[in-house]
Order: sequence, then structure tokens, then C-alpha cells
Amino acid sequence: MTSKQFTDQMGRLITISFPPKRIISLVPSQTELLFELELDQEIIGMTKFCIHPQDKFKTKPKVGGTKKLNMKMIRELKPDLIIGNKEENEQSQIEELMNEFPVWMSDINELADAVGMITGIGKLTGRFQQAELISFKILEGFNMLNQSAKSNQTVAYFIWKDPFMVAGRNTFIHDILNKAGYENFTKQDRYPVMSMDEIKKSNPDLVFLSSEPYPFKDVHVVELKSILPSAKVMVVDGEMFSWYGSRLLQSPAYLQKLADLTN
Repeated sequence: MTSKQFTDQMGRLITISFPPKRIISLVPSQTELLFELELDQEIIGMTKFCIHPQDKFKTKPKVGGTKKLNMKMIRELKPDLIIGNKEENEQSQIEELMNEFPVWMSDINELADAVGMITGIGKLTGRFQQAELISFKILEGFNMLNQSAKSNQTVAYFIWKDPFMVAGRNTFIHDILNKAGYENFTKQDRYPVMSMDEIKKSNPDLVFLSSEPYPFKDVHVVELKSILPSAKVMVVDGEMFSWYGSRLLQSPAYLQKLADLTN
């Protein structure tokens, strides 16, 4: 084992024992990527939301939720690398962990950042060639999608209810919507709260109700349809829009099917 230095996506330099043998992942989409990179033996902990792949989820220790980590358990597991994300994890907890362990952080707002994260984690874990192949296949899929994407319909992408919240500009979801040929109906940044009046005035062509983080169902389709009778309203697979790891291999085909339904 030798020591190596790596720079994470927040520009921080970390030193780890290379290759790492005891990895804790604090983000579901990145956990799935680690399994895709065949790091089963190295993963010693993950969150209760790291549900993919399901067979692996059942066998690994859970260190709490992405926003509420079990710090005591993390310390007991003695990781030699922790992998987190700027948006999905709580800053105070991450900073506390940084004082004790090597913590590599991703910062993802668009597809290019996700590809950078994948290759970055590949280098970090000694799986660069596999990560590079995953990245190539993802970009190839989105390039093919981009060539056929010609919707230009406005879409409201709902992520929460009570209050209603949507995905705005400067989000990964916004970039994926654009890659699929959709125009985000809101000009606001991040995840704005929407009132009923604002929703009515916005009058988008499409309403996508994400399956996560709020579990929208068919009953909510009926509710939104009553507010926006001229819009096409449907529940969509949130993982295909917001998981920025190896699940992106599946996203272009899903988005193409969605385009066929919405055009």
C-alpha cells in the first residue's frame, strides 16, 4: 500500500492509502457506481437509501441517511476512504468527518460533472479503465439521444408536494431535461417552491411527477391535471433524471421512450 493524493470536485486535495480497502459511500448513485466498478469487497458501509443493486443493499452495513449520518458507526467501521456529495450530504457532518478520515466529495450540476465524477472515482479506487468505459458509453448514449431530441416542449418537473417544489435551473435534473430536448418551464434556480397560482400561470406543456424524493403516484396525476387541464401529466422514474452514477447508462433509452410518449 502506498499513499497517493487526489483532488476532489470541490478542489480539495486528499491523501489516501492506495488502493483503498475500506470504503464508505454516502450517496446512492455513487454507491451503485462503486459496485459497477466491482468494489464489492472494499465497500464496508453505505446509507439506507443506497438501494441499488438490491442484492448488495441487503448485505452491507447502513450508516444512516444521506442527511443524517450515524457518525458513531462510521468511526467504528474505520474507513480509509469516504465518498460523499456536496448537495446530498450535510456540510457540518462532512466537515466533522474530514477532520478524521480522507473524504472525497463530488459536486455535480450537469452531465459533464457526472462523467468527471465517474472517472475521478475510477482513478481514486484503482478502477480507471472500467470507469472510463462507463463514461464513454454514457456520453455515447446521450449523444445519440441529443441527435433525435427535438421536443422543445416546456416541462414542469415536480420533486415534492406540500409544498410543491420543482427542479429549477442550475440543477442536474435541469441539464438532463435539456439533453432530452425539453425546456424547463421555470427561470428560477435550484428547487423553488411553487404556489397553486404560480403553477396555473406557468401553463407548461408537460408535467413530470418524479418518483423520488417524493413518491408521486397516479392520484397526484389526477390532482395536477385538475390544476393544469391542458398539460400532459405523468409520473416519471426519478432515478433516470437524478442519479448521476452508472445508472446514467440506462437514462438515454428511458428518455427516448419518454419522448415517444410525450411528442
